[in-house]
Amino acid sequence: MRQIEQNFSGTQDIPAQHQFNVHALSQWLEVHLEGFKGPLSARMFKGGQSNPTYLLHTPTHQYVMRSKPAPVAQLLPSAHAIEREFRVMKALQGSAVPVARMLALCSDESITGRAFFIMEMVQGRVFWDQSLPQLQAPKRRRVYQRMNEVIAALHKVDVHATGLGDFGRAGNYFERQISRWSQQYVASETEPIPEMQRLIEWLPKNMPASAQDGKMCLVHGDYRLDNLIFDEPGERILAVLDWELSTLGHPLADFSYHCMSWHVTPERFRGILGFDLKALGIPLEGEYIQWYCDQTGSQSPLQLQADWAFFLSYNMFRMAAILQGIAKRAQIGTASSVQAQTAGERARPMAELAWKYAQMC
Repeated sequence: MRQIEQNFSGTQDIPAQHQFNVHALSQWLEVHLEGFKGPLSARMFKGGQSNPTYLLHTPTHQYVMRSKPAPVAQLLPSAHAIEREFRVMKALQGSAVPVARMLALCSDESITGRAFFIMEMVQGRVFWDQSLPQLQAPKRRRVYQRMNEVIAALHKVDVHATGLGDFGRAGNYFERQISRWSQQYVASETEPIPEMQRLIEWLPKNMPASAQDGKMCLVHGDYRLDNLIFDEPGERILAVLDWELSTLGHPLADFSYHCMSWHVTPERFRGILGFDLKALGIPLEGEYIQWYCDQTGSQSPLQLQADWAFFLSYNMFRMAAILQGIAKRAQIGTASSVQAQTAGERARPMAELAWKYAQMC
């Protein structure tokens, strides 16, 4: 097993800063979760940098609990939207986008010290290394095909039919997101990153027409390989995880974020830049974009190519802001993963890469 899987796969004892009153949780579940019967024990999943995620055990069942970090008073505004995660996954039950079944939501922070929700435990496998070293070339290609199919299905969801028509605000999505992540970056800055200051000024002034065409759909916000649970053969996606950043937004913002993998190295952000993709059976970015365009029918690859550098720069800027938030949480002790400090250190190189792509526009 590679080091990345050792760091992120499986569970661990709950660190002191993420512990909660298991007895109080058990009492709440006895009232609010049908069929629940203790005794209850808990461990924490290693993966994830934002909302702590726990594996709950009883003699007959396993559940997953996802919560806000603690202490709640130190969280950034609008971050860690547990209630939104619960709502979107519940709305997607039975759709073409596979999600875990939602079981219970608790917004009362007096129970465990933070809001949380309970969902079913989906048994399957998570691929942490995007080069998929454990698979043969034909299966690698199928994994990428399944990823592409599901993000295309997500962007075709009828948000009004699923009750998500009010899940985001109207107006220019890129403009709002640039403003939001600029504010989040400033609020979590631990040391100056000159490229971030340049991007904060440059991005809103250089949005192409394709970023202002008013397109709107349900977006995941963090759609990548390690946020998917596959069946054991790697043939089918069983659940899409981590919907904290989901909203109504521009499909190309979501898809170009997903395609960042082709532009970053494994060391920088678990990407596939530098691998012999043809030998591995992994599609080149152009082919992957073609698949998406064929399935959504929304635009041609040639139309995307003209503005692709802007979309990548925007997403790298956004990721740098997210990584900076992780660095801040590591500094104050609320980060949910022991790898948070390392992740936070990647904010600067990600910002530098974002500025490099901005200069290509």
